[in-house]
Amino acid sequence: MIVHPLITDNETLKNLCARLAKSAFVTVDTEFMRENSYWPDLCLIQIADLEEAAAIDPKAPGIDLSPLLDLLVDNEDVLKVFHAGGQDLEIVHNLTGKTPHPLFDTQIAAMALGMGEQIGYQNLVESMLRIKVDKGARFTTGRAVRSTSARSIMRSAT
Repeated sequence: MIVHPLITDNETLKNLCARLAKSAFVTVDTEFMRENSYWPDLCLIQIADLEEAAAIDPKAPGIDLSPLLDLLVDNEDVLKVFHAGGQDLEIVHNLTGKTPHPLFDTQIAAMALGMGEQIGYQNLVESMLRIKVDKGARFTTGRAVRSTSARSIMRSAT
């Protein structure tokens, strides 16, 4: 799998989205801050398919998220996979007025399989795949986006 450096420019984002638009599915996760606000402050978008993974800095100067948002809300051919995606969906809806579709939420699927109502991502992966997820790669502060390492980008691909 190719793990890209943090994407901060329009050309790289546009090219990534063009490639992902040919995938059967993409996994999506957002990181945000919600302190002192009812509205989430989007700080990072992580996206992956079977071939590549990337994190996008939505706060990079001049970044145009349109190619990514179009992929999420207008591309009917790519399944968007989230885990406990309610707040991710809220962010995308706030930005576009639309909901990503088609979509699959692994937490809801796990609930349908009797694994509990709010199984965490780490527990789900360990239970279903017997793979340990590196918790050290978890996002610690939304405002520290530019220090995102390849290890944390890879977390979005697992």
